[in-house]
Amino acid sequence: MMKPVTSTPVARPDEVRRHNRTTLLRLLHVSGPSTRATLATELGLNRSTIKTLVDGLAEAGVVEERVPRPGRGAGRPSLLVLPQPHAAVVLAVDLQVEHVAIALVGFGGQILGRNSWNLHGRTREADEVITHVIESTTVLAGDLDVQPIAAGVSVPGVVRRMDGHVHEAPNLRWTDVALGERLGGVLRIPILVGNDAELGAIAEHLRGAARGSSDAVYVSADVGVGGGIIADGSALRGGAGYVGEIGHMAIRPGGRPCYCGSSGCWETEVGEAALCRALDLPEDTPRGAILVELRELGRDPHAAAERLSEFAEWLTLGLVNVVNLLGPQLVVLGDLLTVLPDSVVRSVAAEVRRRSLVSRAVGGTQIVSSALGADVKLLGAAEAAFEMILDTV
Repeated sequence: MMKPVTSTPVARPDEVRRHNRTTLLRLLHVSGPSTRATLATELGLNRSTIKTLVDGLAEAGVVEERVPRPGRGAGRPSLLVLPQPHAAVVLAVDLQVEHVAIALVGFGGQILGRNSWNLHGRTREADEVITHVIESTTVLAGDLDVQPIAAGVSVPGVVRRMDGHVHEAPNLRWTDVALGERLGGVLRIPILVGNDAELGAIAEHLRGAARGSSDAVYVSADVGVGGGIIADGSALRGGAGYVGEIGHMAIRPGGRPCYCGSSGCWETEVGEAALCRALDLPEDTPRGAILVELRELGRDPHAAAERLSEFAEWLTLGLVNVVNLLGPQLVVLGDLLTVLPDSVVRSVAAEVRRRSLVSRAVGGTQIVSSALGADVKLLGAAEAAFEMILDTV
């Protein structure tokens, strides 16, 4: 009996044009100014197609073409295609345990303006934070004379990606907060709420230390510890967006109790309180004092190795588990871990490569510090927003 003949659906010309346009926009947004020739090579399109796309975007005010500065090469220079930041502006919000930062970010990743404020006591309550974010956004947008068309929000907690519902953000003492719905209802723009470490991983992958790495893990150590995972070039999100709670790997039987209900979790050994203990500081030491102590310690590698030996061992043990489980090419350390003395980070990296079977198999997993500093999660929130709207610009 003959099998029925099936045909492969053929994309309509308008679908192809839309796909090519969106791909071109994403390339310009992430990579910045490029010549038409470079765009054609990167996208695998012919020059006439690139010309049509760029001409349309220029007419719409989304890009601008400019003659580059004179060089030494002979012949007519290729025009540079530059993204225009005000063509599409998004709101980025970074909620942390001690402060909130917001920024309006333009097409191409340029921060057009920002604001931030500290949290303490009642101002950490969800209602207060949401109200302040909305009011600050309104003021900032008015000052800059722009209107965001989407928003990304970074939260240190367990977030349901489809609607931005914060199931639990324990260090903020939030439970079951409909953050995405409440912000979207007032701002009336699409809102994407994500776990802070996941958004940090996206930022590092697109604009930071993990750029060019298709498999990477971002480890964020603050009051708590979280992980963001890039697998085969894309963020690994898990069911409903719940993934990356590596801080709750149980690594120390009989260890300190953790707020999650378990004990001996990794974050009880490498979070902010554990770092204070390693430095012989009270656990409620202000963040600034911790940073000063770490920077001073970094001047003496021998003293750093001695005082941070136990902390480094627990950091190593957790990273070995992460590398063996996920097999990344690269691990990026974020937040407080970026201030660890270089000598300690090098020692931890060497131990992870020695003790991890998977690291040896992939040729030695690299361990580096974040390249984006304090803005990493703010930039990740912006990228989450752009992900939603670039095909509509």
